[in-house]
Parts: sequence; C-alpha cells; structure tokens
Amino acid sequence: MAQVELKGVSKSFGKIEVIRNVDLEINKGEFVVFVGPSGCGKSTLLRLISGLESLTTGDIVIADNVVSDLPPSKRGIAMVFQSYALYPHMTVFHNMAFSLDLQGVAKKEIKERVEAAAKILQMEDLLDRRPAALSGGQRQRVAIGRAIVRNPDVFLFDEPLSNLDAALRHDTRVEIARLHSQLGATTIYVTHDQVEAMTLADKIVVLKDGEVMQVGTPMSLFNLPENEFVAGFLGSPKMNFFNGKLSKSKNKLLANFKGNGFEAKNIRLVSKNKTDNDTVKLGIRPQHLYLDPKGGIIGTVTLIEHLGTETIIELITSDKTLFRFTSPELPKLKIGDTANFSFNNEAAHLF
Repeated sequence: MAQVELKGVSKSFGKIEVIRNVDLEINKGEFVVFVGPSGCGKSTLLRLISGLESLTTGDIVIADNVVSDLPPSKRGIAMVFQSYALYPHMTVFHNMAFSLDLQGVAKKEIKERVEAAAKILQMEDLLDRRPAALSGGQRQRVAIGRAIVRNPDVFLFDEPLSNLDAALRHDTRVEIARLHSQLGATTIYVTHDQVEAMTLADKIVVLKDGEVMQVGTPMSLFNLPENEFVAGFLGSPKMNFFNGKLSKSKNKLLANFKGNGFEAKNIRLVSKNKTDNDTVKLGIRPQHLYLDPKGGIIGTVTLIEHLGTETIIELITSDKTLFRFTSPELPKLKIGDTANFSFNNEAAHLF
C-alpha cells in the first residue's frame, strides 16, 4: 500500500489544456474513483499517474517518492485497462506470469504468485485455458490477476467493466469490491458509471473539463453537493432544478426561494455569494418529492417508467419545466394527470 499525491498537476496537448492544476491526496489503502462525463480528463489523469502520459506541470508522489519522471515500470503500479489486452496464444497461467518472467522472477515464485492470485479470483480451474475459451468476465478477471501477481503499491483501473453486459458488470463489480477488501491495496478507479462510483468508492473525485469539482465520500457528495454540476451529475434519475428568486434568511447558511408558482423557506444555500432577488436554481432529488394534494409543485404527467423496484414519473410544470418523481410504490397516476408535490426542505439545495 502507498499514499499517492498529485501536486499542481496539469496536462496540455498543444494549446489544449485537458488537466488543470489538480491537487489531490489519496491515502494508503483507499479506493478512490475518478468520475465525470466523457472528455472530462479522468482517463488522462490516470495515465499521468501511471506514467503513460508525461506531465506538463506539477508532481506526482507515490509512497513518498516523486515519480513524475520515472517510467511506468518503476512507479510501483499495476494497471487494468478497458481492453483486456491478453495474449491469445498463451494460457491464462502464462498471461498472468508473463510480466514476472520478464523481470527474471524464479519459476517457483511465479507459480506460487499466479496460483495465489487465481485462488483469490476463484479461477484455479481456468489456468490451462486460452483467452478464446473464456467469457468476457473471465477475461477481465485474468487481466486483474495479471495486475495482482505484481504485488504493486497502487492498482489503477481504467473503466474495466465497460465491455461487459449488465449482469457481468454487477458480478465483476462485486468481485473488485471483495478483492479490495481482501488485499487492502490503494486503488484508483476510473468510470463514467455513477453506480460503480457510489458502490465501490471510499472517496469520489468528480471531474469536469479537467478540473476537480468536488472530492468526498459517496454520501457526502450525494447529500451535500458543493455546486450544481456535482448535484446534477450524481444521482439517478438526475436532480430536478426549478428556476426562481432568492431571499436571504437570518441564517447565512439558509435562504428562501420563490419561483415556478411555489415558495420554500430555509433551504441550504450552496452559492453563498447570492443576494436578495438574485436568480437561483432550487435543486430537489426525485426521491425527495412526495405526493401531496396541497403541495406547491404542480406538474402534468408526460411519461411513466415502471422499473420493478421503483416507478419513475416525468412531469412538466405550467412554465415548461420538466421534473421527475420516483416512488417504490405504484402511484395511481396516468399520462395527462395533474399532480401536486411537496418535499423535505432539509434535502433541497439552492444554486
């Protein structure tokens, strides 16, 4: 296990700056997930840590050693890619053993390491097969095993589940979580899938346009987003936003909202620089709305999605604002119906 620090890390391709002055500390044994939309720089940041891309400015420190100018093989890292990148002519055993063989590790130790990794990943009976005889999930486990045998200080995962179907993605995600719990290794994981981020991470780093938007535990980001982007990115369905005006209360951390035909008092004020009558957005998660005949939020049902465990209902207000409501029960609503909603003010945010 090793601590990883990024100090003023930036990366430019010509005149295009894709990573902007990132400062980040990853503690020993932490599982940290980089998440964000496509093109936000999360994979580039991982490649900078691995040494596959060179820094423009800044430093990267792994286990108290500055590794900014070191090649990947000298950084004490092992990387698992989106593509399995297995040698088709080699067995599973030889795919996992190949890097150790190149390092000149004794054959007895190679055998011990490969068999130990195979046991951890529950694939002892696959060691004599070739990649063509494996499923997608099994191939990904071989790629993970190839990283494990190297006993790295840091594991790096670059969207390792993207090529798997939904069922395999879930099963492999569970395996990765179990693996981290068993090995306790420092892990940095890149994904655009917020379910993976929320379920796997000790700490999430949300990126947008090469900048860090917020860092924190999954539930702190979900419940206390620091800006509108994080609030809208994390959560499924996405957070609802209603336009309106702000009036400050006596408490500097809370404010009042008026807009979309309703009012709300004592809402968490995220944008502290806003003053009375400034335009703001009220953010409410679909899960925090509830049906209330006297509620001030009024919408007409435009779409109903039955997902089994919950029902998602899309509505539109009189001023054409779309919003969503979710319920574990089956509301007695149909398309074209009008419904009133209230919400818990403590779960809402003003941006």
